[in-house]
Amino acid sequence: LASAPPASAGAVRHPRAPPPSLARLHATLPAPRRVKTADALTPSPEVVSVKGWVRTVRKQKTLTFVELNDGSTLSGLQLVLPNDGLDDDGSAAAVAALTTGTSVHAVGTLVASGGKQAVELCASSLRILGGCPGETFPLAKKRHSLEYLRTIAHLRPRTNTIAAVARVRSSLAGAVHAFFQAEGFLYVQTPIVTASDCEGAGEMFRVTTLDLDDVGGIPTIEGEAGADFGADFFGKPAYLTVSGQLGGETHACALGDVYTFGPTFRAENSQTTRHLAEFNMVEPEMAFADLTSAMDNAEGMLKHAVAHILAHRKEDLEFFNKFYDKSLVERLNSLVKKPFVRCSYRDAVAHLQEEIAKDPSKWQFPVVEFGTDLATEHERWLAETKFNSAVFVYDYPASIKAFYMRDNAEDGGETVAAMDLLVPGVGELVGGSQREERLDVLLKKMAANDLDPEDYWWYLDLRRFGSVPHAGYGLGFERLVCYVTGIENIREAIAFPRYPGSAEF
Repeated sequence: LASAPPASAGAVRHPRAPPPSLARLHATLPAPRRVKTADALTPSPEVVSVKGWVRTVRKQKTLTFVELNDGSTLSGLQLVLPNDGLDDDGSAAAVAALTTGTSVHAVGTLVASGGKQAVELCASSLRILGGCPGETFPLAKKRHSLEYLRTIAHLRPRTNTIAAVARVRSSLAGAVHAFFQAEGFLYVQTPIVTASDCEGAGEMFRVTTLDLDDVGGIPTIEGEAGADFGADFFGKPAYLTVSGQLGGETHACALGDVYTFGPTFRAENSQTTRHLAEFNMVEPEMAFADLTSAMDNAEGMLKHAVAHILAHRKEDLEFFNKFYDKSLVERLNSLVKKPFVRCSYRDAVAHLQEEIAKDPSKWQFPVVEFGTDLATEHERWLAETKFNSAVFVYDYPASIKAFYMRDNAEDGGETVAAMDLLVPGVGELVGGSQREERLDVLLKKMAANDLDPEDYWWYLDLRRFGSVPHAGYGLGFERLVCYVTGIENIREAIAFPRYPGSAEF
């Protein structure tokens, strides 16, 4: 540096610009360490590299300011590039060609910033990795509707909202796994292709290799309607699973406590903001457990996951709190701190009847009685108005619940040991039950639901050989993402939403 030639007479170097010889010094050093923008927190004399996509470019007489984002954080990193102090290997030309969306690689040092950010990169060189023609780039620097962004789902992670959802989603998944691992649960991967309808609802996607382009050539059974699935790949009708629960029970009845976390599918022709055709379920199963055990575990898991996000995704939560739900952070803190309310279904119906009687016209579904499957408006009123808290509603009528839920002896099986967790802002988030472990009772319930025991022979074997009381629940992971981010439409909570009429990307 001492032998560097003096600057040309009359040249004025901006205070933020590196010395003219700094770039030549950089060229003699080992390749700089890459730093993600989330880790660029304090000034340092170390020469580092950053890579990402250009959000904005602001060119002045002596300096060019570039907002760079690599996806690791919401705010990104500002690059300061001196117009006359860069190295001579193409950086100046690269700066001149910068547009929003361009991917770049910059080298420099992190220095204290005079702006709103703590640090910025005083860059000595910049390379374009991938150009981005501004006239055709769909994400111009303006706010786009979430509906429009679904039409370019391959690019929408570059927006603040979807990127923040993705970061929160990733942290939530990690927190869920961490909770169950710390509690001694084993992670089990259950099949996606199944011959069993766990819910008994029949809303399943069929899996087949029969040639549907040649309908006339599909084998049939003489005298019977429909295809001969004995000639199909699996030799029987097969479907995409609606739940990993039944498979989870097999392992719980040998290993104690297990959980699944994976994709599930439902062919429900619904266009609501709360439903997807492909979604992910978190489903723990616990041996030697009852309904209270399931509620205790669900409460502990949710408090752990939400507390993790509050501690580790503050910037993203502040963004959602500002633009989507101004009570979000307060609501999440309340969930972590307050014990969940527990209310029987009969009491919930009584509370609703009393409230609806004041003005039935305010309700879309004003008729609520024993046997009513509570609607979202009922669930949200209970959580948001009646209790202002997360609330477990338990002991539901057997007539509106699945066949595998344990009959309550107290009322002769009129209700089952089932629960739903309702939370403010969303409604139902978790559904669970104590499972019916008594073989004779389970067989009667299957017959009442027109289910063939032969299709569930292995499930029934769990009751024949060393049956134990056991319980579990299912958490719709995308609904949890909606709850924690304040995003209203579940189609923004997953990378590529699948719903009726849409299977793009």
